[in-house]
Amino acid sequence: MKNSGDFQTRYQKVTLWKSDLATEFRVAGAIHASFHRKRFLTGLAWDLLAAGAMLRPGPPPESILMLGVAGGTALRTLRHLLPEVALTGIDLDRELIALAKQEMELEKTGAKIIIADAYEWMKTNTRRFDIIIDDLYLAGEDDVIRAENCNTSWLSLLKKSLAPGGMLALNLVTGPGHRAKQIITRKNFCHHFPSVRVLHTEESMNEILIAGTATGTGRQLRQYVDCFSDWRDRMFWKRITVRKLRTPR
Repeated sequence: MKNSGDFQTRYQKVTLWKSDLATEFRVAGAIHASFHRKRFLTGLAWDLLAAGAMLRPGPPPESILMLGVAGGTALRTLRHLLPEVALTGIDLDRELIALAKQEMELEKTGAKIIIADAYEWMKTNTRRFDIIIDDLYLAGEDDVIRAENCNTSWLSLLKKSLAPGGMLALNLVTGPGHRAKQIITRKNFCHHFPSVRVLHTEESMNEILIAGTATGTGRQLRQYVDCFSDWRDRMFWKRITVRKLRTPR
């Protein structure tokens, strides 16, 4: 890959890296979005978000809301796995979305993209979704940060927008500097939802919490392995682990 220049949006500076087949958005040195013309999975958090959406018990979801779109990496995988699903994405950064349409084929996901502050948009939303994905991170000087804590008021808003039997998936950055927020968020999830599971993979510095009245197990993911024709995609999918989150004491 070669550095193809910096793009300053209203909210962040994005460095574009490109090769003949792949494109990455990098923010503060970290990969912010990834696109490959022949593959879908990366071994990173976007794989886990897409996998989490496949763990709702019952039939496949008909509607998915994604809060925080960036380049649309997870949306592209979701569209591949769920060709008929209605995808809606909310993102604050208009310039970044325009860059994703230009460089990462975001429009081919068929997602309806709404430019808005997700926190404010959720306060007035009246729709209900089978799956809500929360990937709301802002770029700091040295690391990414959540714009707001995942507290009772925010979880209550999310729950109100879930359809009956719906499920929430939330991206949590782990590692140094993030442990305290990880512990608090896990505790809040266990307080608000009867079933919570954690998705993880070796390559990622993230974990995904999925929550609802019921959640599927790792065995449920196996049926999707053959949806991927590339051996690397199948390898990354098989590496995803799912375990039940016990209520913290």
